[in-house]
Amino acid sequence: MKYVIIGGVAAGMSAAMEIIRTDEQAEITVLERGAVYSYGQCGLPYVINGLVPSADDVIARSVQSFREDHGIQAEINIEVTELDAQERKVYAKRIQTKEVVSFTYDRLLIATGADPIQPNWPRINLEGIHVLKTIPDTKAIVTDMMENVEHVTIIGGGYIGLEATESFRSLGLSVTLIQRGDQLAKIFDLDMARQIHEEASKHGVDVKLGEEVTHFEGDKRVKRVITTNGAVDTDLVLISAGIHPNTDFLKGSGLHMTDEGAIIVSPAMQTSLPDVYAAGDCATHYHIVKQLNDYIPLGTTANKQGRIAGANMAGRYLTFKGITGTSIIQFFDLTLGRTGITEKEAKRLNIPYQAETKTANNQAGYYPGGEDLHIKLLYHPYTNHVLGGQIIGKKGVDKRIDVLATALYNQMTIDQLQDLDLAYAPPYNGVWDPIQKIARRWNRDKT
Repeated sequence: MKYVIIGGVAAGMSAAMEIIRTDEQAEITVLERGAVYSYGQCGLPYVINGLVPSADDVIARSVQSFREDHGIQAEINIEVTELDAQERKVYAKRIQTKEVVSFTYDRLLIATGADPIQPNWPRINLEGIHVLKTIPDTKAIVTDMMENVEHVTIIGGGYIGLEATESFRSLGLSVTLIQRGDQLAKIFDLDMARQIHEEASKHGVDVKLGEEVTHFEGDKRVKRVITTNGAVDTDLVLISAGIHPNTDFLKGSGLHMTDEGAIIVSPAMQTSLPDVYAAGDCATHYHIVKQLNDYIPLGTTANKQGRIAGANMAGRYLTFKGITGTSIIQFFDLTLGRTGITEKEAKRLNIPYQAETKTANNQAGYYPGGEDLHIKLLYHPYTNHVLGGQIIGKKGVDKRIDVLATALYNQMTIDQLQDLDLAYAPPYNGVWDPIQKIARRWNRDKT
């Protein structure tokens, strides 16, 4: 069986390894646009400030390892330009030589990931303007920081924008963070995001909300970012305005895609074309709470979907059970966690909800060193099912978010949270966990 995989990072190589485990006769060809395979993109912001010493440290397996240890035809610096599903063939161009080549397949996986959004701003190609998605991107930023950089402007306050802000500030650089909307971290509700704004201000970040970038100024290198409200003098710019699925080359292929370009997949990771699968940041992700196809590109999901795609391509049958929209971010002294849906999402989807908020200690109140957890919990007012949670604090956020994510996956009700047997010892918790305290308050209000 000939397997062709487009994309050699999370989903693609998870699939490749699963095929190898399942089909001993597999002939696997992987076509990777870059030169690096199987690396952790989420670790790249921590390379900027040296917390992770080198960008190469986030590489899980080398290209040579896949070739020599696993017999994979691991191609690099090759970009797929067309899919011909009738002929079961993909066409590609070797980036360095411009040679056009083709590969036939019995089964194909599209795992092309997503590319950073780069708006068509005038002079966006000036030196000193960067995105952060790949290892070469990271190395370019680290090298560029040697050019007497004292001030950095970050455009966009999402995952990458917040993590990069912390990294640059930890190096003693001045940072201006520009956000087009009225809040940072749009994955949170505004009442929770205000704590993020306060944390940014506390650490000397100049946050500009409600401003849109119009263009850049400079001769050869960027010197100024011009917005609808004024100008920011700067030495380096990081654009973190979001990502979009890398699927433009598939237009006209017959694949069913969303308006945003994500490939629509079944629970088995199958697309609308025979023997063509898709996984990861280029595909849709079924959302358990919303009960619809969503697009929340994260490394955890890419690895899971890749494994399932690979198993099914090789003759097994596994299904992707879905996501609950769980994520966590470190931002200076705070941990920002969320899962399920927010109030904004509930309103947009016309899902009835009730919201409860509470500030609670992350451990027993009498035990020294406790920190506040700011918690927001959403539940359905008629069925009582948990719909989502947002937690911001310094300690214990990850523990509670994972509990709520598990509750969402199992479609638990808010009163069932009270019955969970959660770990307790004074340094870690009170006898009632903070999320159980919210559930108990709900129960009292109902009786």
